[in-house]
Amino acid sequence: MKQHPTRQRALEIIRRFSSARVLIIGDIMVDHFIWGKVSRISPEAPVPVVLVSNESQLLGGCANVLNNVCSMGGQAYISGAIGDDAMGQWVIDELGKVKVDAGGIIRKKDRQTPVKTRIIAHRQQVVRFDRENKRPLGIDDIREIIAYVASVKNKIGAIIVSDYNKGFVSEALLDEVRRIVEGTSIALCIDPKQSDFSFYRGCDMITPNQNEAAQALGRELTSFEDVIEGGTALMKDYGFKSLLITRGEEGMVLFERSKGITHTPISAVAKEVYDVTGAGDTVIGIFALAVAAGASFKEAAVLANHAAGIVVGKVGTATASQQELVNLLS
Repeated sequence: MKQHPTRQRALEIIRRFSSARVLIIGDIMVDHFIWGKVSRISPEAPVPVVLVSNESQLLGGCANVLNNVCSMGGQAYISGAIGDDAMGQWVIDELGKVKVDAGGIIRKKDRQTPVKTRIIAHRQQVVRFDRENKRPLGIDDIREIIAYVASVKNKIGAIIVSDYNKGFVSEALLDEVRRIVEGTSIALCIDPKQSDFSFYRGCDMITPNQNEAAQALGRELTSFEDVIEGGTALMKDYGFKSLLITRGEEGMVLFERSKGITHTPISAVAKEVYDVTGAGDTVIGIFALAVAAGASFKEAAVLANHAAGIVVGKVGTATASQQELVNLLS
């Protein structure tokens, strides 16, 4: 059944964003974009020749989740690992520009700051190439991260674990995060990349896309009915408090323990879908921010869906602003 908060209630939650605080833990990356035009095919190989017009860099991975929280007027903390390299320093500098403390970030000499480079021509992604390593964190690194999480525990209303499967998020790290939030009102929200969802067992919210949910189930989800059946099974198997399956242009489906299922189509929000890059970051970022601002999970899912509808209408890793969200509700 589709349910929405009233406009007045939605605006009330958005007004509280400025006092809501969220901690984002996960894989920090840099999104590098090369923009240009294609006018011919290379004589050397059957590939397009892109005439470059400009380049840009944005905070990516869990740092893009942070960008989404900050662009909505929320207050954010971040914890992750970067390389002791030029891109790592760029990340630190960018966080400084948005007045986010980098105290939860560890810099590793044996680690490369992950960079995703996308070549965009005529509003379409032509190719992507990645620079990264996936070396897991050592036990001393995990202790340092957990000490930071514990230090901000009393300041936050939600924690997002943004797992891009780059070696940062581990079972040991998650166990310690669960221990810290146990018995508190802090909502633990997971953006998963592991196909074995037992890795995330017992969290308050998990936000897989439809393909990730299918991989966790070991079967295809080709219809809306499949999604309902599959989501119900995941809730039962792993003890999640809630589950939000994002379906791209088809919107999202929220499953809540003892509160049923809510389907919110994105078609009423996004007039045209250009690029789904980073839309998952928007969903979990705005969901957690709304929960930290006092929203119910249903209310948070609807606001996150509206924000994602704004983002997919833009090209490249993008965010939605608080004003854009307010305008959409007007």
